[in-house]
Amino acid sequence: MDKQIQKHDHTVSNAMRVVAGLLIGGLVGAGVMLLLAPQTGKITRDQIQQKSNELRDQTAGVLEDAVAQARLRARKLTASVRGNVEELQHHSQEVIDEQREHLATLIEGNTKGVLSPQV
Repeated sequence: MDKQIQKHDHTVSNAMRVVAGLLIGGLVGAGVMLLLAPQTGKITRDQIQQKSNELRDQTAGVLEDAVAQARLRARKLTASVRGNVEELQHHSQEVIDEQREHLATLIEGNTKGVLSPQV
């Protein structure tokens, strides 16, 4: 039983050493990083701010271009639809005029008592 307690204490002691080593290593690493950093935190923050402003401006430019392209496509589509509608109206008017002439011919033939052959 005494050996089990000693073994347990030894395992806990080793675990404590590992944890202490990790903490000390982390602190030393952070200190070295601060001492050897190529620039101050303020400079880094300023660079980050500048880059984020550039990215925002680029994004705004891309968005404006996309909106302009969408408007241009909408105008082209609208013009095309208007052209098709005008063409359809013209064709419809021609068909209506032809049918009126045909109907007038039929009515005229019926009023004379003569049936004309249908076309």
